[in-house]
Amino acid sequence: MATPPAVNRPVGTIERAIEIMEYLKENDTATVSEMTDHLDCAKSTTHRYMKTLAANSLLVEDGNEYQLGIRFLDYGEVARNKYRLYDEAKPRVDELAEETEEKIWCAVEEHGRSVHIYGAQGKHSVQTYARVGHRNYLHQHAAGKAILAHLPDSQITETIDRHGLPGRTPQTITDRDELWEEIETIRDRGYAFNFQESVEGLHAVGAPITDENDVAIGAISVSGPASRLEGPILRDELPTLLLGVVNEIGINMAHP
Repeated sequence: MATPPAVNRPVGTIERAIEIMEYLKENDTATVSEMTDHLDCAKSTTHRYMKTLAANSLLVEDGNEYQLGIRFLDYGEVARNKYRLYDEAKPRVDELAEETEEKIWCAVEEHGRSVHIYGAQGKHSVQTYARVGHRNYLHQHAAGKAILAHLPDSQITETIDRHGLPGRTPQTITDRDELWEEIETIRDRGYAFNFQESVEGLHAVGAPITDENDVAIGAISVSGPASRLEGPILRDELPTLLLGVVNEIGINMAHP
């Protein structure tokens, strides 16, 4: 099927607004001058963009600096609540965090990337860059690889072609053939490992939540320091625990 013509004719004003919001997400605040340099356009144009976004409560103006408005929280809550998986997984994620005392994440796939929709901290969990709403490359972490391995081959190929295989640490899989081998292994055993592939010094295991066709609708992961998550704990105990949890969630999802 041919790509719709409209896809190849993006609206410049909307793209500029998205650039502004993305910049502020990564840099917290910016002045009109800083944003003008980033956008490489006239200062008066940048000023109109930012004033318009602020007038609609999407940005907050503080002196000569702008930052994202909390109105985005409303959009995020609405977007997350459209996933029935969120309601089903939330209590089990909380229980897992208490039981394992580690960090637990529930993630889904959207537009070829993973998105963390809920997380819970155990007593000994460690902090990383990950946060609710964070978008990541599927191949870089355990939950993402678990999802990727349980997508149709054509969708996997499309995802790799679209987003590539960028590395986050020296351990990240960046070779296409190696990733396909990993995918086959994950499919055989039913869960994925992350050996310092997203954060150096961090190990994780992730298992997919699948539908009746064994296609992933999300995944749950447990992560912690490599010094603590190793040996039988990482390779046997946590996978067994996770498989039981995702199986339960999958059954509940299939029988509303």
